[in-house]
Amino acid sequence: MNQDTIQELLSGVQQGTYSVQQALHQLRHLPGQLIKDACIDHHRSLRTGTPEVIYGAGKSSEQIIDIARTFLQQQSLFLATRIDAEKAHQVMAALPELTHHQQARMLTCNRQQPIPGRTRGTIAILCAGTSDIPVAEEARITAESLGNPVATHYDVGVAGLHRLFNKQELFTSASVIIVVAGMEGALPSVVSGLCSCPVIAVPTSVGYGTSFGGIAALLGMLNSCAPGLGVVNIDNGFGAACLASSINRKRENSEEVLQDSGSTV
Repeated sequence: MNQDTIQELLSGVQQGTYSVQQALHQLRHLPGQLIKDACIDHHRSLRTGTPEVIYGAGKSSEQIIDIARTFLQQQSLFLATRIDAEKAHQVMAALPELTHHQQARMLTCNRQQPIPGRTRGTIAILCAGTSDIPVAEEARITAESLGNPVATHYDVGVAGLHRLFNKQELFTSASVIIVVAGMEGALPSVVSGLCSCPVIAVPTSVGYGTSFGGIAALLGMLNSCAPGLGVVNIDNGFGAACLASSINRKRENSEEVLQDSGSTV
């Protein structure tokens, strides 16, 4: 359940659309629901703005099906990451309402459309090379599923720096920029030096021997001369999108409290 569904339920009780017993039935599994191999955190979206997401690597198809089926009984949005094609096929045979995003290695259901007034602006996602696209796509699917407008620009790495020259409008209009890069990981530093919005760098495991599976890009980003550049873990497009969404989300309740107390936002 998210804030909107809880508010709808409480309004229904107030207006007599739902009885107290019906509301209690809907809320019976908050905050957590214990099943065979997991405890589903239905309350996470209310606490953090981001629902619980299944990490598919290491889980069997049967475990994912049980978790997803339980989750979808209470939630309007479902996300699972690191799902390979074979596992996705098995899960979707049991839950055909899910969508498999093969390049991003994700399963989703009921993806939210951007709601006007809920976000500060657009999250832009850039990636240095075509080989980095799977990680960028994980970020895109996640950010869009969380209700953010997203713009993508792929294959704009520093080996052809002129490809960034026509992106100046993007740098001034985006509210958050996610930059995905492997090899030496230089692109986030360049982008961060061209814009005033928060930039989140995602190192990828793309590269030859001395890239050490993304460690070279990670260290390069951590040692960036661009101040204020944030860095997430190697290949963690999902984590970057969650951080970007949190930055991009308007804090409506906080703003109301501040306004009620006489403060300005």
